[in-house]
Amino acid sequence: MTPIKPGLKLKSAVCAAEVMVIKAPADATLTCGGAGMLGQKDTAPGGVIIDASQKAGCQVGKRYVNDDQSLEVLCVKAGEGTLACNGAALVTKESKKLPSSD
Repeated sequence: MTPIKPGLKLKSAVCAAEVMVIKAPADATLTCGGAGMLGQKDTAPGGVIIDASQKAGCQVGKRYVNDDQSLEVLCVKAGEGTLACNGAALVTKESKKLPSSD
């Protein structure tokens, strides 16, 4: 597995999903659909299938973070797999509220 660092593009081994890492801790292991994410030039190992319990999907243009927001990825290509870090599913990052311009 490729070490995760900001600017790295990764693709899923089990679906069409692709993400770009915005920020990441040193010990992060990123998965999609229950399988480890691959570097852009890596090929998926044969026989790997998506975990049926990990099919929540990811949407293009959305940012996903872990609980403490130490990991953030941007989905650049949608897929049917659930993004997870170290076994915990990532959630969509909430957008910042803009000040009102009354």
